[in-house]
Amino acid sequence: MTTPSGTGTSSTPFTVLPQFVNVGTGDLGVLDYAYALEQLEAAFYAWVKAAPPADFFVAERENFTQIAAHEAIHRDFFKVVINRDAPGKIIPDLTPVFDTIDFTKRASVLNAARTFEDLGVAAHNGAAKFLSNAAYLVIMGKIVSVEARHSTYVRDLITPDSFASADVVDDVYGLDSAKSPAEVAALVNVFLVAGSKLDVSGLA
Repeated sequence: MTTPSGTGTSSTPFTVLPQFVNVGTGDLGVLDYAYALEQLEAAFYAWVKAAPPADFFVAERENFTQIAAHEAIHRDFFKVVINRDAPGKIIPDLTPVFDTIDFTKRASVLNAARTFEDLGVAAHNGAAKFLSNAAYLVIMGKIVSVEARHSTYVRDLITPDSFASADVVDDVYGLDSAKSPAEVAALVNVFLVAGSKLDVSGLA
C-alpha cells in the first residue's frame, strides 16, 4: 500500500488523561482516530483467528483469517504514516476488552464483527470532513471500501440479503451511513479499558 505524504493542517499532540486518550485535531487527529479503530478491529480478528468458534464453517474460518490480515495491515499502515509524518505524536497502543463477546459461539462472533465493521464504515465516512490533505482522503476512501466489503460479507452471513439494509444505507439518497467521532467513541469505548478510551473532542 502506498503511503501518502504530508502533515496536513495540525500537529496537535495527543494527551493521556486518567480514562482517555485524546486523538488530537485536524489531519493528525483523524489519522490517530482511524489508527485507534483499526487497533480495536485488528485485536478482535486476531482473537477470532487464534481460536475460531467450533461452529464456524470452514469457509468462514478462511475468510475471517483474511479479514484479520486486512485489519492488521490497516493498523500497521496508519502507524507507519503517523510516525513518518508526525514523529512522536502517535497515540499509544490501546488495550481492548471483549468481555461481552463469547468467542466460542459463532452467533456472538458474527454479531460483534457486524458491529465493528458497520461502525468502521460509518466512522471513516463521518471523519472524512476533518481531512484537508487530499492524499489522506484518498487512502481513507480505499480503506473504508474494504471495510464495507467486510461488512457486507458478515451481514449476509447473519441475515441473507441484508447487505444494504436501511440501518446502513439511506434508501432516499443511496448513501452509506456516517457517524460523528463522538458517536463512534461512545460505542467503541465499551470495548476499551480505562486509560485506552477515546477522547475525540478535538474532532467536532
